[in-house]
Amino acid sequence: MEKVMVGMEPTGHYWFNLAHILKENEIKFVVVNPLHVKKSKELDDNSPTKNDVKDAKVIAQLVKDGRYAEPTIPQGVYAELRVAKKIRDLLTDDLQTVQGQVHNWIDRYFPEFLSVFKKWEGKAALQFLKLYALPHEIIKFSDQELLTHLRKAVTRSVGLSKIRGLKQAASKSIGLRQGSDMAKLELKMLLDKYELIQLKFEELDAKIDVLLDEIPGVPQMLAIKGVGRDTVAGFFAEVGDLNDYTHPRQIIKLAGLSLKENTSGKHKGKTTITKRGRKKLRALLFRVCMILVAKNSAFKALHAYYTQRSDNPLKKMQSLIALCNKLIRIFCIGKKKFEFSEEKMLKDIPHLSVSKKVEMAA
Repeated sequence: MEKVMVGMEPTGHYWFNLAHILKENEIKFVVVNPLHVKKSKELDDNSPTKNDVKDAKVIAQLVKDGRYAEPTIPQGVYAELRVAKKIRDLLTDDLQTVQGQVHNWIDRYFPEFLSVFKKWEGKAALQFLKLYALPHEIIKFSDQELLTHLRKAVTRSVGLSKIRGLKQAASKSIGLRQGSDMAKLELKMLLDKYELIQLKFEELDAKIDVLLDEIPGVPQMLAIKGVGRDTVAGFFAEVGDLNDYTHPRQIIKLAGLSLKENTSGKHKGKTTITKRGRKKLRALLFRVCMILVAKNSAFKALHAYYTQRSDNPLKKMQSLIALCNKLIRIFCIGKKKFEFSEEKMLKDIPHLSVSKKVEMAA
């Protein structure tokens, strides 16, 4: 045989290295859905037996029958963005963990602290926590000492009234006093970790901005009111190069936003999305569409039309899914560097389109 096609089951991360080697050597490779392997392994021997030899045979049979997909392996700047997004997700998880741990510390040693400050992550609140002092120790500081310490981070807006409120809360605190030395060390370690994570976020975001500047069409995407750099970076991290796709429907399917029908005979079930695709991409699009419906007049008007039209009105969730698909189509204009036009988008609403034609005729 002069040509070879490699088929594999993409479970976990173990196939990445082989896939990149095959791509670099221009050898075609495809992937089969693990669910298909599981469902079809009993077709030949009518047995639920599972082993490596049998799995390889089942995968080969699926590839032979054309039941495979050709994966998109990100290259260059898109590969960098995907890794950057993964790092950002890990940092987000670490940040949430530390935030919970600091809140836990406050609940144990100074539960009244959050009655003085709405949140501990504000500049003033964080600066007072950096005293690394328990409530019974805070009341020993003079107002001027606390004000001097506060002014290292906050120059205005918070002053003596807040300091007196803090000391009053500290004087009535029911916080723990036992193990105070290690409690202060625990707080210091947690706040150091919190600040380190924030610093890493700043470094990472700066590098992501540099990567985005290399991608054509990003300025046109950012011109859409309600779309930020995090959204665009996350979109390209999941999708890769738009030139690898010939139609927006491919990205819609990749996101698992394609519709699936559930009918049999006279029974007509609900039509829902498949959810067969990249979960993070689907979640990203849904979140940004909720923002667009609130901040972007064109998306807001289209959402109102979808949910309020007399013929086949959609539920709010269905409308948001439709807007996700619309946003994908709009993002796909990025590769042609077309500017987003709210007027063109509103032409999808019949009564607005008609009124616009009347205005033009007048």
